[in-house]
Amino acid sequence: MTSPAGPESRDGDAVPASVRAAAAWSWRLLLIAAGVAGVVWLLGQLKTIAVPVAVALLVTILLRPMRRMLENAGVPRGAATALSLVALIVFVAGLVTLAGSQIVAGFQDLWDQAVQGFQEFVDWLSEGPLGLDAQQLSNYTNQLQDLVASQSSNLITGALGAASTVGHVLVGIIIAIFCTIFFLQDGRNIWTWVVNLLPLPAREKVHQAGRRGMVTLSSYVRTQILVALVDGVGIGIGAAFFVPSLALPIGILVFVGSFVPILGAIVTGAIATAVVLVAQGWVAALIMLGIVLLVQQLESHILQPLLMGHAVSLHPVAVVLVVAAGSLAAGLIGALFAVPLAAVLNTVVQYLHGHDKFPELGTADHVPLLRKQAFADLPGTLLWSNRGGREDDAPQDGPVDPGGSGATGRRGPST
Repeated sequence: MTSPAGPESRDGDAVPASVRAAAAWSWRLLLIAAGVAGVVWLLGQLKTIAVPVAVALLVTILLRPMRRMLENAGVPRGAATALSLVALIVFVAGLVTLAGSQIVAGFQDLWDQAVQGFQEFVDWLSEGPLGLDAQQLSNYTNQLQDLVASQSSNLITGALGAASTVGHVLVGIIIAIFCTIFFLQDGRNIWTWVVNLLPLPAREKVHQAGRRGMVTLSSYVRTQILVALVDGVGIGIGAAFFVPSLALPIGILVFVGSFVPILGAIVTGAIATAVVLVAQGWVAALIMLGIVLLVQQLESHILQPLLMGHAVSLHPVAVVLVVAAGSLAAGLIGALFAVPLAAVLNTVVQYLHGHDKFPELGTADHVPLLRKQAFADLPGTLLWSNRGGREDDAPQDGPVDPGGSGATGRRGPST
């Protein structure tokens, strides 16, 4: 008599093991791809919120050393947070004002030189190998004017869209400032609340992985600022030999653009070369292009491997692919955040799979359970009596005791 499992066993034997493994991998990969696509779509719908929160996180990492320094000097945490944020705003506003004044001062000379260069180009068209006469040039000019006039409606629509974008930018700035204040002031408590949303067995691993991800993100931010500063200063000094009145705006533009890996350096370097081309001609532009390439080679072959290699641990090929994928998914915003996101995910996933990139951090820092003593028998409840804890409080000793008071490393009285 044939057992009920017999036909099923024979059907399974009829499918090669490689096909069964491929099928098992396929549906899992499809689910992962669907989940990633869903997250990307949701972030796209909520970009007015998601982007400012991400910016606030990066700014928080940048300002934490200043806030700690002020706290160590005896300044209360609230005042230290406010002073750190005000200092950043004043610095950025000063750079924008200085660059704007330089652009206004040098724009007229650059415009005159551009008009002169265009006239020389027109003269070359009529007197050079092409031999275009005045009537042909006039016809081409009229066609260009008609094309611009026909696109006027698109220009108006674009202006209205830009006005809407400006509104979104203002809302995003407000959200970013608001989140930065609370991340600086109460970041540890916010992280504790987030971790306590997870199932109890997963909290410790997620907390430790998050600590290492934060170290990676901090290293990326500080290193990228240094790399961008080297790019901006180097190319700005090169531009000072040809367009002194616009050297500072060019340096600031390169500094900001360098935060977008690879693409930013290429675009801003091309802009610097084009400005010198308009102002000084082909020879000066070729020299400026050489300066741009020299600075970028210094960055990519010396600074990036030495400063960012250990913390980020992303191969240049991975960086190029990640930036391209981020650009396709979310444009300039995707290119800006693609590398730090990939670096953090790389660190977190490796830790969850047993490879600790930062073993020196240890595991003595534990996230407390959010619960009151009266609810000690309800693991995972979002009630916590230790609201007065500081962000940088170190644990006293071992891991959180499930029967304790909720404070890290202390055992509370029994209920």
